Amino acid sequence: MGATAPGQRTVGEPGTARIAVDLLGGDQAPAVVVDGALRAAQADPALHLTLVGPAEAADAVLAALDPADRQRISTTITTSGTARGAAHAVAQGRADALVSAGDTGATVLSAARELGRWPGVRRPALAAVLPTAAGRIVLLDVGSSVDPDAETLLMHASLGAAYASAVFDLKNPRVGLLTIGTEPGKGDRLRRALPPLLAARPLPAGASYAGLVEGGDVVLGAAADVVVTDGFTGNILLKGLETGYALAGPPLISQEMPPRAAVLLGVGGTVVVCHGAASGSDLAAGIAHAADLHRRASVAAIADLLRYSEVSHD
Repeated sequence: MGATAPGQRTVGEPGTARIAVDLLGGDQAPAVVVDGALRAAQADPALHLTLVGPAEAADAVLAALDPADRQRISTTITTSGTARGAAHAVAQGRADALVSAGDTGATVLSAARELGRWPGVRRPALAAVLPTAAGRIVLLDVGSSVDPDAETLLMHASLGAAYASAVFDLKNPRVGLLTIGTEPGKGDRLRRALPPLLAARPLPAGASYAGLVEGGDVVLGAAADVVVTDGFTGNILLKGLETGYALAGPPLISQEMPPRAAVLLGVGGTVVVCHGAASGSDLAAGIAHAADLHRRASVAAIADLLRYSEVSHD
């Protein structure tokens, strides 16, 4: 199929999910993204993809699909600004969500500009889910805000609590603050200032501040359901744990690893960011995750918990 005309708004059939995919996102793009898009399209017959990138990459997906499946693929041809193009497709209503493994900063900025930010959200947060010995844990931020201020981390605590409640049906989630020890006063200046602010802040979904947590608590999962930190520390921890789990397996033998992707919280749409080093199977899992979030109306549920009904494009 050809590109959808600019400004044309369409509505998907019930049960479908229309995902805009950044074909140039990722260290091995576009080949690895083409592989992921093919895997996702073949695994889910109700999935519709808008491929944003160069014509030859989009054509590679179309050529590998059966003629009937090609009707579920549309293209937006561009050789630059592919994350922005994918976000624009969502903003126009031509897609329900976007997936990118490209530069995190560019993807976050594109999503914020095209989809808008929720009130009070200066910097959207990337939230990842990790398996723990007690089940799973939400870790944020994992790469969006590498040098945040106190208000940003307070907002991220609210975003993480709402996400845990809306997506995992978690009652009264416990929110912990990651630092270098659990004794009062541990950590840098920001971490030392935050505990009384978090304890006094009303959190959505009946959430409460559970105190300081260490890296080991993220693996055990007994101290908190949501762990808040800056994007620099969170990204290092996430990649270290994911590599460890890839080599040794998750904490519980019966567990399945969540998608190696993060959800961008605080913008007016569904955005999934995969690692730059993502494989084809990682991209396929990220696309499937975005489709699941859309079908479950997760972003709307999170916004409802936070009592947000509009976005700002400032």
